[in-house]
Amino acid sequence: MAERDPQAPRGLKAYFARTDMDRRKRNAEIYATVLLALATIASAWSAYQATRWSGEQATAFSEASASRTESTRASTTGGQVATIDVTLFAEWAAARAADRDDLADFWEERFRTEFKPAFEAWLASDPLNNPDAPATPFQAEQYTLADIEESERLLAVAEERAADARTANQRGDNYILTTVLFAIVLFFAGTASKFEGNRPRVLGMSLATFVFVGGVVLLVLQPVNIGF
Repeated sequence: MAERDPQAPRGLKAYFARTDMDRRKRNAEIYATVLLALATIASAWSAYQATRWSGEQATAFSEASASRTESTRASTTGGQVATIDVTLFAEWAAARAADRDDLADFWEERFRTEFKPAFEAWLASDPLNNPDAPATPFQAEQYTLADIEESERLLAVAEERAADARTANQRGDNYILTTVLFAIVLFFAGTASKFEGNRPRVLGMSLATFVFVGGVVLLVLQPVNIGF
């Protein structure tokens, strides 16, 4: 650019001033165009990721709910099975107390396969003479209920998936935040380049740049979820 002479005629000074202003405006428009393009791409990516994490959240919550339902069903079944064990054992104990060995054998033959190890371990502990023996087979360590264990496992799965859903929800919220930030960039960059004065343009573009950098930093820190 030609050097401006302070002694140049007023018309020439005005010419240089207009040329300088046009150059600055043109540079601002170029910078704004680049910033708008980058912000648009980043905003679209953020919206896509927010949608992906929202779907992840819905899936995880659905799986958590299904696991809780199955856990409740297994727990109910386990309670019913335990009632059968208690009832049959009570009948066996009553028959033994009445010296009805034949009746006691009848009930013992009908013990569930899962209950028999605990019953046999309880008998082996000599509960009538051993004060350290379990009070009933249900206190023996061998007594287990597969349905109750399955219920606890499913409940743990439900809690894990619910935690995954909460994490996905937070990540989706973070991406929505970046979308908002890039929308702010689009606003400032789009309006700043339209100002005639250099100071308003610089201020608007500075704000747009500052918000854009903050949005990019937040965007880089987020995990990526890509589905095909």
